[in-house]
Amino acid sequence: MAVQLVNVGFGNVVAAQRIVAIVTPDSAPAKRVVQEARERSRLIDASHGRRTRAVVVMDSMHVVLSALLPETLAGRVAAETE
Repeated sequence: MAVQLVNVGFGNVVAAQRIVAIVTPDSAPAKRVVQEARERSRLIDASHGRRTRAVVVMDSMHVVLSALLPETLAGRVAAETE
């Protein structure tokens, strides 16, 4: 089975099968997840300096920040996993 990749913006991709959750960065729990990932050197900023609109949590405990909306990413994941 081939690895299915999802574009999270600006040419950055993640493995679709490894995504646990895609959430908005506005809530306190999401901010806490981002801060903890930063402290543990598990934060990957794929937003290229733009406003973070989605936080992607991976099964490896890495956290990816994306400038794309969660709905956009969810649609891309759904399209890749069909």
